[in-house]
Amino acid sequence: MKAIVYTKYGTPDVLELKEVDKPIPKDDEVLIKVYAASLNDWDWGLVQGDIINRMLNGFVKPKIQTVGSDIAGRVEAVGKNVRKFKPGNEVYGDLSGTWGGFAEYVCARENALALKPVSMTFEEAASIPQAAMLAVQGLLDKGKIQRGQKLLINGAGGGVGTFGVQIAKLWKAEVTGVDSAGKLDMMRSLGFDHVIDYAEEDFTKTGQQYDLILDAKTNRSIFNYLRALRPNGTYVSVGGSIMRLLQAFILGPLISMISKKKILIVALKPNKDLIYMNDLFEAGKIKCVMDGPYELEEVPNAFRLFGKGLHKGKVVITVEHHYD
Repeated sequence: MKAIVYTKYGTPDVLELKEVDKPIPKDDEVLIKVYAASLNDWDWGLVQGDIINRMLNGFVKPKIQTVGSDIAGRVEAVGKNVRKFKPGNEVYGDLSGTWGGFAEYVCARENALALKPVSMTFEEAASIPQAAMLAVQGLLDKGKIQRGQKLLINGAGGGVGTFGVQIAKLWKAEVTGVDSAGKLDMMRSLGFDHVIDYAEEDFTKTGQQYDLILDAKTNRSIFNYLRALRPNGTYVSVGGSIMRLLQAFILGPLISMISKKKILIVALKPNKDLIYMNDLFEAGKIKCVMDGPYELEEVPNAFRLFGKGLHKGKVVITVEHHYD
């Protein structure tokens, strides 16, 4: 089978399309024919080999050599202990920790998957798992969003932000989005009430304050974010700079003790809310914003686009065109 493989850390130039052995499912796994996959920050970090990902995947060279966590496809075979799925089922999910999604086939445990609605394309399904889970868990589980609140999303034109604004609108929130100029029209079309070009305006210095900030970038000091929070406001990070996240992790509890402002970080629970997203999708309450789809051999170029932050919504890869 074909797969995107890397044997050393570095730029997207280290990614190569190669022939590799087709995986064999263990007793508690299913074998999936992959039709689509999408790119996440974690994939980018694994390829670059930052210090955290080297701790997870080998200091000198990567142990897991095919990245890709968000996948959608069809079950081809099941291990003898699998009960939830059978061959022919159309499924999707986040394979974080085992990876392997940028390939024609991948194995996964059944708890990493959900059935794909018939009305959802494979590309749409592949765009959902990680970004939508971060949006749901950031806004609902951690942020406890309330009807009519003022919300700001930093990094609003990517996967988390494009799902986040649609979820927030179910609570009639007034939503401000921050991203680059090239994404602002798309963001307006999704329902953002206000948009900010981060290159032209620093939202932490305008004097505007928000009930809730959902941060997909975490690229400022936590004290800057505090200025933009109302007295009882909540700041929730879903990813970004390791050093900024560490600052929020260390100082967050202290800030919450001495003020009424909350500083929180989402520890992703993969796939927890896929059924909720299925319900929203089938009810027509959300749509998937996708950049692409790109072909499997175009994955290095997709990574380059992602690294420059130029993508709108999720960067999606079509692995297999023939669904029948």
